Amino acid sequence: MRSTLLKTLGASVALTALTTLTAQAATTIKIQSVLNDKADEIVMLKDFATTVSELTDGEINIEVLPNNSVVAGADIMDAVDKGLLDGGFAWTHYWSGKHPAAMLFGSPVAGAGVGIDNIAFLSWFQYGGGRELYDRLWGEMGVNVKGLLLQPVGPEALGWFKEPINSMDDFRKLRFRAPPGIPGQTYNDIGVAAVAMGGGDILPALEKGTIDAAEWCCPKPDSVFGFQKVLKHYYLQGLHQVVVNADMYINGDVWAKLTPLQQKAMEVAADASLSKSMSYRIYENGKALKNLVDNEGVQLHDTPADYFTEYMAAANATLEKNAAENEFFNEVWTSMKEFAEVAVPFWAGSQTSNAALGNAYANSLK
Repeated sequence: MRSTLLKTLGASVALTALTTLTAQAATTIKIQSVLNDKADEIVMLKDFATTVSELTDGEINIEVLPNNSVVAGADIMDAVDKGLLDGGFAWTHYWSGKHPAAMLFGSPVAGAGVGIDNIAFLSWFQYGGGRELYDRLWGEMGVNVKGLLLQPVGPEALGWFKEPINSMDDFRKLRFRAPPGIPGQTYNDIGVAAVAMGGGDILPALEKGTIDAAEWCCPKPDSVFGFQKVLKHYYLQGLHQVVVNADMYINGDVWAKLTPLQQKAMEVAADASLSKSMSYRIYENGKALKNLVDNEGVQLHDTPADYFTEYMAAANATLEKNAAENEFFNEVWTSMKEFAEVAVPFWAGSQTSNAALGNAYANSLK
């Protein structure tokens, strides 16, 4: 009896110790986003967090904090670098001020000038050398950060207007909210009065008349901000952000404390998020666009042809200038161009038939 009791007590103590050890091993990583909790990006970020928790059997838990929880959105990267935040979430090109090559990963303007769309970008990133260059970006930027690319979006819509625009001459008469960095600067280069501002500031600026037109992203995120309440003319085709990537930045010391298996779990979950986010966005944007047209009185237009020629020429000039001035920018862009030389003729050619097929169906619904 005593022997059985001792064995039972021993097993109980061992189980308690194991449970305590497991609880001690659990790590919570707090990530501050540049967005509020309602954004689709946060839906998918929390999906990523769930995947990480499941893959690590609860050892790693990611807590998502909304914008301005600890620091202002513009200060997230510095806060992560210094360890004030475990991590942050934004779009890579937000940090172009720290290094111009950040734009090539977050928002390669006009498809990097070589026809790279969001799916082709993933091919370059995963198999064309992009990931290795992305891992070097943070050192080139001078920050103690591990980056995880999570959410590709694109192409983004040209944007919202009070009245139809028939040419670039019409566009140049307007004050236009555009993205920060090179994509927005390229608008200025072609004579559009482009103003950068946060997503939450766009609708109030439109209502006050501070700006006349605006872009943010795509039908679903645009609907969430309520642009359709003020503007009714919507143009889907734009070049400024054919590819847009959101990612997570983890403090380098926090990352180093994770076990190799935990790090691998986060990397696997990140790769899964690339596919899941794109799939999620196609359906959500489709539903939103249908609602905008059917129920919100939004009129859908084709973008004027001269926009494409003017914007592409200005984008290429900007890319050439940055490549000449920055060695790492040139290295990344050269990698993209070498990839595009091989992949884009095939992908663009095959996508032409896909687009024709889809447009034929879309036109049959009108």
